[in-house]
Amino acid sequence: MVGGGFTGLWTALLAKEADQAADVVLLEGRRVGWAGTGRNGGFCSASITHGLANGQDRFPAELAALDRIGRRNLDQIEAAVANYGIDCDFTRSGELAVATAGWQLAGLRHAAELGSKLGADVRLLDAAQVQAQVGSPAYLGGLWDVGGCAIVDPARLAWGLLAACLQAGVRVFEHTPVRAIEETVSTGPLRLRAEAGSVLANRVALGTGAFAPLLRRLRYYLVPVYDYALMTEPLSRDQLASIGWRQRQGVGDSGNQFHYYRLTADNRILWGGYDAVYYYGGKIAAGNDQRERTFGALAAHFFDTFPQLEGLSFTHKWGGVIDTCSRFCVFFGTARAGRLGYAAGYTGLGVGASRFGASVLLDLLSGRPTELTELELVRTRPLPFPPEPLRSAGIQLTRWSLARADASEGRRNLWLRALDRVGLGFDS
Repeated sequence: MVGGGFTGLWTALLAKEADQAADVVLLEGRRVGWAGTGRNGGFCSASITHGLANGQDRFPAELAALDRIGRRNLDQIEAAVANYGIDCDFTRSGELAVATAGWQLAGLRHAAELGSKLGADVRLLDAAQVQAQVGSPAYLGGLWDVGGCAIVDPARLAWGLLAACLQAGVRVFEHTPVRAIEETVSTGPLRLRAEAGSVLANRVALGTGAFAPLLRRLRYYLVPVYDYALMTEPLSRDQLASIGWRQRQGVGDSGNQFHYYRLTADNRILWGGYDAVYYYGGKIAAGNDQRERTFGALAAHFFDTFPQLEGLSFTHKWGGVIDTCSRFCVFFGTARAGRLGYAAGYTGLGVGASRFGASVLLDLLSGRPTELTELELVRTRPLPFPPEPLRSAGIQLTRWSLARADASEGRRNLWLRALDRVGLGFDS
């Protein structure tokens, strides 16, 4: 396994659970859970399609199956956390989507209809009802998916999965970046070449996310986008009472440039999103982890949402990259005569969907058709992105257009409508 994020950890653990005699090796360039795995918002969603609406648009014939598989996947994550005793504040409190502008209410009603048809426990809330859940004067309505999301400390989940892997006998090598994957003979093992040596592997699962892919074809399908977040100081008892939030759901607003936020175990508020930033050429650098302009905008938006918390301070701020593809949900493939499998493009929902991705990878590498490998979601790939400079120009035009749509009652301009027609469908 190449990559010590959630995809790699779940793949290694599931491989060992399936065959205790298997020699499973995980190679990570830095520390396990170092990148997006450990610094994300902590929403562990049942969705493997980046929401029901995106799934309905792209995979309408199998939406019911994908929803069932996704919810089963979340149940399996919850069971693994319990079985392995992983202390990661896993709380199955659901997710609350809120409308902060009138045009967003129709989308919530549509999502409620889709969820109800699929048998999900979804509750459409009016302004008074949603404000009774979380007290913000900005909310005009909401949709609570009661069982479709868990809130988790993602770094501690990753460390817990690492401990489970080690206990199961997985060999883990951190600070071992793989520089190349080479063929030895046409049907023999693949050589994973690192700086200090190499590993021979009969089957390789590739889960390097947004970072420079070891498989050339992935460069055309993935874009690294920076996401940023703030963390408040712990709320006092009175401050927490002023916003309620007794059910401790994860919350996301419904704009194109949306915010996501949740309570931590010590009653801080993690507040992130809104400003997804692409740097020309897909540049990933440590200096990009801090962006003061974005942090300032996030802080202003926070107090617009919770004016009763004016004066609360932020103690932490950070950013990191998300592996984005044009269909917003994970895609898969194989290479090297089926000896290498890859999963990429989770677009922010990898905390939960990565376990599903690991199951698919193991099925693909087995060479046997299964329920998962026969899914259209697994058999198809997203549209590729153009090369630079068209890539950067298109992304920046899309960001500008989404901001205009948010300011114009959701009306999508000619550029966004053109993307919709060709199946790119940027809506978040």
